[in-house]
Amino acid sequence: MSKRDYYEVLGVSKSASKDEIKKSYRKLSKKYHPDINKEADADEKFKEVKEAYEVLSDDQKRAHYDQFGHTDPNQGFGGGDFGGGFGGFEDIFSTFFGGGGRRKDPNAPRQGADLQYTMSLSFEEAVFGKETDIEIPREETCETCDGSGAKPGTKPETCRHCHGSGQLNVEQNTPFGKIVNRRVCQYCSGTGKEIKEKCQTCGGTGKVTKRKKIHVKIPAGIDDGQQLRVTGQGEPGINGGPPGDLYVVFHVRGHEFFEREADDIYCEMPITFVQAALGDEIEVPTLHGKVKLKVPAGTQTGTRFRLKGKGVPNVRGYGNGDQHILVRIVTPTKLTEKQKQLLQEFGEVSGQVPQGEQEESFFAKVKRAFKGE
Repeated sequence: MSKRDYYEVLGVSKSASKDEIKKSYRKLSKKYHPDINKEADADEKFKEVKEAYEVLSDDQKRAHYDQFGHTDPNQGFGGGDFGGGFGGFEDIFSTFFGGGGRRKDPNAPRQGADLQYTMSLSFEEAVFGKETDIEIPREETCETCDGSGAKPGTKPETCRHCHGSGQLNVEQNTPFGKIVNRRVCQYCSGTGKEIKEKCQTCGGTGKVTKRKKIHVKIPAGIDDGQQLRVTGQGEPGINGGPPGDLYVVFHVRGHEFFEREADDIYCEMPITFVQAALGDEIEVPTLHGKVKLKVPAGTQTGTRFRLKGKGVPNVRGYGNGDQHILVRIVTPTKLTEKQKQLLQEFGEVSGQVPQGEQEESFFAKVKRAFKGE
């Protein structure tokens, strides 16, 4: 099945900015995250969204994708098959020159595969950071055979079919005549070695799966969808190569009162009509503790105040964001007779006409307008 266009996956245009791409990714990753969405295809959609973001958020990868799409330009002539097996430039060299393409040494050191671990954090843990231990399953070198795959007391032998090269030359008849293509040796799977007596612990693979405990230090200010690389904690290298890395991807749970946007925090504070009219000093909760906020007299609902430096620590250490407070004036729903009387008196003193008189006055004006008075 062909892959969907990455821009279509994230629901953005091809001219979308990095911020637009990131915003869409955060929204969709939350929607399809397996810890939240229990639908059958949520996991596949989450992986699709993550793959699209990894490409489009990287300038070099995005430029490559915009030019070539999902096609790998290194596969030669679009990866076509010309009646018997052209699959790239190495096959072309094999076809016309009977070999001579660059051969990869099957016994050369290779880096191990990277691993990924998804960690769920509370809102506060993401803001202030934490240290924790995680356990991951990963392949490690078999201690019984020391990674050789052979039964103790024996050792792998050079493959009799490819003579240690890991590749076989296969003759094919084509419209151009007889050609020779190079293929991975099926007898040794490209390793160049044959194991006659396999290690009983690892079954000849040279590796076993174990649960590895890893200490992770999560920096303060980490955000939803961001990842942390733990160097050297991936799969072990092959033939003495370096190990891969572990990527910890973070899912941050929401907060009942605060909302986060980048390094800034947003919240709403209810105040009474009296506090808004006369002014007051109120206590406001922040991630760093309670602070005093002076509400000026005559404050209107929807007024925004800023508490500088009371937001989220920047994950790269560039200071703290701010906290933004939106005040909402709460209208009482139940009044005592005394409160009603006082409000009526307030309305009269303020020159505000009671509702009944307002309606009568309004209709009187309309009547006069029709009469041309």
